[in-house]
Amino acid sequence: MSDTTGDRPRRTIVVGYARNRMIGRDNWMPWQLPSDLKHFKSATMGKPMILGRKTFQSIGKPLPGRTMIVVTRDPGFQADGIQVVSSIRQALDVADAVANRDGVRDVIIAGGGQIYAEALPFTDRIIATEVALEPEGDTQFPELDPAHWIVSSRVAGERGPRDDAAFEIVTYDRLSAAGD
Repeated sequence: MSDTTGDRPRRTIVVGYARNRMIGRDNWMPWQLPSDLKHFKSATMGKPMILGRKTFQSIGKPLPGRTMIVVTRDPGFQADGIQVVSSIRQALDVADAVANRDGVRDVIIAGGGQIYAEALPFTDRIIATEVALEPEGDTQFPELDPAHWIVSSRVAGERGPRDDAAFEIVTYDRLSAAGD
């Protein structure tokens, strides 16, 4: 397993997906897991976060304590409190610089589906909330090639009374060095 990322921060996807790899329906998650939202906040706090425009708009505002970098092809898109870029490569460069400036180890990639797919070749780690559901949806997380990824941790989530399903937090680490 490669733990070397050179001089750049580790690039970490944080994602929630169902048994059928579904991550979204109509620009939102097809489940309610307040307990996992606490995990998401903990995993992302203080780190630069890359996300697509639609994902940002579904959240509705910048999340406190994180530098948010929004990828969009819309040259006119703006929102207070975020940085806007036009490609995943540009987003990674900006996020790496922010992480180095702030002295944090990780850059977070937080979706949606197209951003995950474009960032996966450049990703070192995936922290996945695997949800014990098979909902209908319109966006899936890509299958992981076992020749490139290994499960380094699997922990049962603490299901709360308002959670729609049981879940596990699974960490995948890349077996070979990710792209630059």
